[in-house]
Amino acid sequence: MIPPYNLNPLIWNSICTVIVFIYIMSVIKFMDFLVSKGFPQDISRKIVHIAAGSWVIFWPLYYGGHWSYTFNIAVALLWTILFLVKGFTATPEDTAVKTMTRTGNPKELLKGPLFFTLVMDVLGVFFFMKYSAVVTMAILGWGDGLAPVFGKYYGKRKYRLLGNEKSVEGSLGMFIFGIIGSLILVSIINPIGGPAGLIAMISDIVLIAFIATIVEALSPADIDNLLIPIVTMLYYFYVFPIIF
Repeated sequence: MIPPYNLNPLIWNSICTVIVFIYIMSVIKFMDFLVSKGFPQDISRKIVHIAAGSWVIFWPLYYGGHWSYTFNIAVALLWTILFLVKGFTATPEDTAVKTMTRTGNPKELLKGPLFFTLVMDVLGVFFFMKYSAVVTMAILGWGDGLAPVFGKYYGKRKYRLLGNEKSVEGSLGMFIFGIIGSLILVSIINPIGGPAGLIAMISDIVLIAFIATIVEALSPADIDNLLIPIVTMLYYFYVFPIIF
């Protein structure tokens, strides 16, 4: 986006970063409040997961022609540092631990949550406004975010792969919402690249969501936040190098 009113790109991108900060921190604080009132902690984690992955909706606001577009990862980078610090020093009573971990163990912050922010850091700098990055974050945020919820509350048909117990319902949630999230974010952002034509794009998203669902089913606990984006980005690198 070209800065309005002839604003300096550095100033404009800084303003956009403040907007992102308000968005992400508002979601986290609201979830902290709900958890303190008895809202399920596992669902709180996933809402934050989805909201964080959807931070890419603010990419079109940034002026990509200036180096300061990298400010888009400022909040993610801050949380990367916080997860490292809190993972080693926080207590189970810390709000971040309560909101973003399954068991209340601060060490969990050094796994899935940390990996998630690292992915945001890399994609926001090196794949800014790229179709491949938007789809990757949609599948990671929406698909992988909702898979455990469907698995926990609706998962009646269990299966095992490489020692990991999963549910058919959870995997379906991953697949379906990976597709839905991708279509929503791509429609909002209109990223650079992507298959030509609506049918081609939908076919591509369905295929990559299916691949990501298999990766999630095979992934050890807490590693899927790293493996899913690696596999999806490798897919685009080898299958659609122009998109990548």
